[in-house]
Amino acid sequence: MTPQELKNSILQLAIQGKLVDQRPEEGTAEGLYKEIQGEKQRLINAGLIKKGKALPEITEDKIPFDIPESWKWVHLDNIAVSGLGKTLDKARNTGDFKPYLCSINVYWLGIDLSKVKEARFEQEELPKYKLEKGDLLICEGGDVGRSAIWNSDDTMYYQNALHRVRFHGGIDAYFYKYLLECYKGMGIIDSYSKGMTIKHLVQSALNDMWLPLPPLAEQKRIVAKIEELLPYVDRYEQAWSKLEDFNKRFPGDMQKSILQTAVQGKLVEQRPEEGTGEELYQQIQAEKQRLFKAGSIKKEKPLPEITENEKPFDIPESWKWVRIGTIFSLQAGKNITASDIYKETSDEHSFLCYGGNGIRGYVSSNNRSGHFPIIGRQGALCGNINLANGDFYATEHAVVVDHFQMCDVLWCGYFLRALNLNQYATATAQPGLAVSNIVKVPIPLPPLAEQKRIVAKLEEILPLCEQLT
Repeated sequence: MTPQELKNSILQLAIQGKLVDQRPEEGTAEGLYKEIQGEKQRLINAGLIKKGKALPEITEDKIPFDIPESWKWVHLDNIAVSGLGKTLDKARNTGDFKPYLCSINVYWLGIDLSKVKEARFEQEELPKYKLEKGDLLICEGGDVGRSAIWNSDDTMYYQNALHRVRFHGGIDAYFYKYLLECYKGMGIIDSYSKGMTIKHLVQSALNDMWLPLPPLAEQKRIVAKIEELLPYVDRYEQAWSKLEDFNKRFPGDMQKSILQTAVQGKLVEQRPEEGTGEELYQQIQAEKQRLFKAGSIKKEKPLPEITENEKPFDIPESWKWVRIGTIFSLQAGKNITASDIYKETSDEHSFLCYGGNGIRGYVSSNNRSGHFPIIGRQGALCGNINLANGDFYATEHAVVVDHFQMCDVLWCGYFLRALNLNQYATATAQPGLAVSNIVKVPIPLPPLAEQKRIVAKLEEILPLCEQLT
């Protein structure tokens, strides 16, 4: 159950009369209702409020849920006086500037006064649109029905994006604020709202809405119980959010942990008969020398020996710390215009195109063939690792890692990913990885047979992490 579902459940119990017990000594809603009607009549006689239109009697099909026998179904107009605020017209409005609230100030958690606007109000308008402490404000549009209580003695007015509800008979406005919040979650407010695409809770619809009326003392006990429980909901939300965050991060964190275990030589055992990383390293150097003499690759600048301070963790004795540039050849692809890259494959555009963040689309020709890791070297995701296989096109933002068929290509991809190459990117508006920096990064080199066993174990375990998402 989400925190919002828990809160909705509490509110639903409250407005159905199931959150606190009913007490005969507190009277009935019928008695309170009659007192309110007497008060309304006195206000009408004194000319302080207008007589409302007759509203339809409630029918069984209109009742959204059952309520206790001591409660009563009423219309809002039966128990309160309500109305929209001042319609603002900059061209016509004159008078003094006054602060006013609109829908951007009203939220379920309360009134936000960080951005209070001002408008001109005529002197005779001020009493009509002035808020009093305890007024319930309801959004007419936008997030229709969103409500809050004006609970301040400060001078404030309101505009026509809001309904102001002022209850009779000492009714607890917070009870009906919580009721509207529950109605919102139940979809009742939306069912009363008008409009196909943009919803509005017009005055007639608000007056027509059926509301449960508990005895006054019970209203106050319900509000007290809700406010007693809400801090526990907040604490539950904090714990729930932490758990949700943990659950979201857990598969990725587990994958990272497994890769770290692999690059440290702790995922599979070492076997003497498989040779050493030093032996493989020498074989790679011999192959690179052969390719250089054949003109297949260019001679590279020698890289410095790895110091002890550069080794981030211990590795097995049969492994060897090497620099990326000593066992791989790194080469960025070529520039291609965006108009030459197509989202869909076709007979004319059948080659995958790799850029700085992975696959960009399809192009008409290839510039590489084989099975290679690719390092993205430009953009927010620079340092990301992809695997290309077959004929493909690498852009200038994609660095192809040639392993000379001397290392397992999947091992290359996993270990390069585990190195988190993004940490070596330049800290600019458009982060980038220079090949001259990548080649200097240390990487642990296991024997080839152990590389293959590491890959087999990773291919077995990592899919299980995916299932945790």
